[in-house]
Amino acid sequence: MKITDKSLVEQQKISENALKQRLALFRLTETDLHEIRTLKTIVSRELDDVVNAFYHHQTKKPEVESLIGDAGTLKRLMAALRKYVMDLFVKEINLEYVEHRLRIGLVHKRIGVDPQLYLSAVNYLKETIFSTVKRNIEDKEISDKLCTNISRLIDFDVSYVFDTYIRSMMHEIEFERNKYSDYVDDLENLVAKRTQSLEDMVRLDSLTNLYNKRAFSELVEPMFADIRSRNEPFTIVYIDVDDFKNFNDTNGHDDGDSVLVAVADSIRGVSRSVDLSFRVGGDEFAIVMPNCGEKDARSNYIPRLWKQLHSIRNDISLSIGICQSGPDNYISFESTLSKADCHY
Repeated sequence: MKITDKSLVEQQKISENALKQRLALFRLTETDLHEIRTLKTIVSRELDDVVNAFYHHQTKKPEVESLIGDAGTLKRLMAALRKYVMDLFVKEINLEYVEHRLRIGLVHKRIGVDPQLYLSAVNYLKETIFSTVKRNIEDKEISDKLCTNISRLIDFDVSYVFDTYIRSMMHEIEFERNKYSDYVDDLENLVAKRTQSLEDMVRLDSLTNLYNKRAFSELVEPMFADIRSRNEPFTIVYIDVDDFKNFNDTNGHDDGDSVLVAVADSIRGVSRSVDLSFRVGGDEFAIVMPNCGEKDARSNYIPRLWKQLHSIRNDISLSIGICQSGPDNYISFESTLSKADCHY
């Protein structure tokens, strides 16, 4: 099998057991990772400031400015950093996560980023994130503990980045021999990612990162047809944030946005991989659940949603409606949504 047929994880023979051992080496427990993820709402709110501060500092260095080269590249790098920072606070630590970290190392090695320059950038990113955490969490003991855990997680990431650096240096001759094949693969991946990024920009709500109303008809109608062909049930959960306008007027739009982000994060956190989650209005959300009945949604999904939401903040009240279509009697997905909206 050619090297280009393998993922970076496969090339370096990284197993689930090896991943667990490295987490233990960096003293990262499931409890530590869970505590880090509790910061996702804060980080999401402060994300642009973190990224802007980071690149404002980095572009003062002539060698970094030279590597970046132009405004378009800077914009793409800022988008990549936004994703990286958010992934620290939302992503499960698995082999897919490791694959992305290895690829970061590969990309930095290919474009000629000196390891010292990379480590300097990582240290400044840490300081920027720590400052954000401490500014938002008044309890020094808690904020210091969270910063320690974040530091360990970033160091864990850097260890995989440098695994790729070292492997790359050991195999530069082999990479040179295969550079034309690699170039084609990279170009295809880049085109695919940019295409996917454009599709996501059109379909995703910019605040919550859930699908938007435009994506509803594009994604749900084909799913609905497929479900009917398999004679399975189809349930929509409709969520409205109670007194949101009054909350917004009283507390300000920034806190109002944080409410919407908290609800969206909670929805994302308890939904299945097959479920589709949408922000269909200002403070209105819909979760489309294939092969799930109303009873299961009411007894299983809703209690988990409340628990997840209250783990983030406990000052939010929701009105929740549920409607099932099929398998005995199918109604259109528009009617299902409308009935869910009315069944508070």
